[in-house]
Amino acid sequence: MAKKSRVKNRQAAAAPTDGPNPRAACPCGSGKRYKACHGAAGGAFVGRPFEGLPGECDLVALRELVPSATVSLTVKGFESTPVTLGTLLPGAAPAMSRDSGEVWAGLQVQHNYGDVSRDVAAALLQALESRAAGESGIFGLTSAPGPGPRLQDIVTNESLDVTVHEGFDWWLADVEDKGALLDSGAEHALEHANESVLPTERLTSVEAAYWTSVGSKEHLRWVMPEPEDALLTALARLHVTGEDVIVPDARFVGMFRAHGLLAPVWDLPVGTGAEALEEPAVAFKKLLDEALADDSEITPEVRSARAGLANRQVTIR
Repeated sequence: MAKKSRVKNRQAAAAPTDGPNPRAACPCGSGKRYKACHGAAGGAFVGRPFEGLPGECDLVALRELVPSATVSLTVKGFESTPVTLGTLLPGAAPAMSRDSGEVWAGLQVQHNYGDVSRDVAAALLQALESRAAGESGIFGLTSAPGPGPRLQDIVTNESLDVTVHEGFDWWLADVEDKGALLDSGAEHALEHANESVLPTERLTSVEAAYWTSVGSKEHLRWVMPEPEDALLTALARLHVTGEDVIVPDARFVGMFRAHGLLAPVWDLPVGTGAEALEEPAVAFKKLLDEALADDSEITPEVRSARAGLANRQVTIR
């Protein structure tokens, strides 16, 4: 009896019903097991860190797949300070207090302490407090920031206006003597950064859908806010009827998961471009909404398609 009890206890410990599996890969993407990463003592992981913020889907896109883009923020208590949230800052800095008086924060950084929203807010507040003291510099995190304000607590924007850039020339937007800065060696870094940017455009007719070209292929990557189970079922319904094709000769290739949301991905014929996707995207969104509202019985065909779609994982970059 004692042996059976020990076996049951081990099985219960290995298969928790609440939260991430300690033996599974940590959802932060570190490659470590959860128990050795954010599941360790003092660790924390927020699966949907931007939930509740305006433009949640766009923030996920800017964090994970858009090369160069910016958003203007208004921060509580620092309303008079211009704040820019960018995809990638010079040197991958988490935050900067600029000589111009502006403050910048970056989404694409080299650390992740489990709650991206808290991480960004902590670095941003450091830069804002420095700016208030008349100081400039680069600010980041060398360890988990601990409990404190998140972006949801400090950002007062009711909506986000995303600007996608062709390169990183916006790094110099607030610099008066650009020539002197470029002569100091920044020109090489800027050129290198610009060379890495793939052509990317945000569709204007729907939310958080981004066209990109990788030369030999074009893609549409669309971050969606719906719960995963419902979205997978709706996509499966459209897949079975052949209605998941955005434009002729396009192909729905799968999806990726990021920060608690799903992002379906389509391969597009070369030469499609972003403009040609605007009306088809609206039409597809209407079909998707209808499929999401469909509460009819799930057929075996839809169930099979749903299982197949769930396994179609694509790389983000």
